[in-house]
Amino acid sequence: MNARTAILERLRQATPTLPVEPPDFAVLERRQWNADEKVELFQRIIESVHGEVRRTTKANWLATLQDWLRDAGIGSLLAPAGTPLGDELRADWSSDGPKLVSYDQPIETWQTELFNAVDASITSTLGGIAETGSLILWPTPQEPRLMSLVPPIHIAVLDAEQLHSTFLDVLRSPQWQAGLPTNALLISGPSKTADIEQTLAYGVHGPARLLILIRS
Repeated sequence: MNARTAILERLRQATPTLPVEPPDFAVLERRQWNADEKVELFQRIIESVHGEVRRTTKANWLATLQDWLRDAGIGSLLAPAGTPLGDELRADWSSDGPKLVSYDQPIETWQTELFNAVDASITSTLGGIAETGSLILWPTPQEPRLMSLVPPIHIAVLDAEQLHSTFLDVLRSPQWQAGLPTNALLISGPSKTADIEQTLAYGVHGPARLLILIRS
């Protein structure tokens, strides 16, 4: 037995085994809001930090999106390929709408176009957190995280029934227990910073505008 092993062995023998207390999440147990209250709370909080919300339905969300894109003067929209959201988008896309761009190639082959020629992007979400006004993004090869980080405008589609009351509820949901991706994102508004002369600026480290379409 070498000196290191001997020291560690003495420490193990000298350290009493303490009982492990069961986790206590009482401090995180908040009121559980109903469906309408969660939508109201989520919208109020995320709009307070310059997020934009449009309430729509699963039948009319595409028309709501196209009206917003037209008013915003969007010329190109980055959309996922090979996902339910991307398939639904392309099935009924208006021919006079913005050009649809697919993220279907390695970033090295079209980095210049992504950073300089894409006006906005649209992604799905895993859900949201009403208490903090946060979106949950679960990046995949079809919807990599650069879709929500690079274009100046990020549009997120959130189904109302996927709104959780608290972050603790999210952690207890089956999706998280099944395993995490390499990078899960919680987004609580457009990118902003006040590092420079204490002046709040938007879009320095990511999208300057965030639009959430809440589908019910």
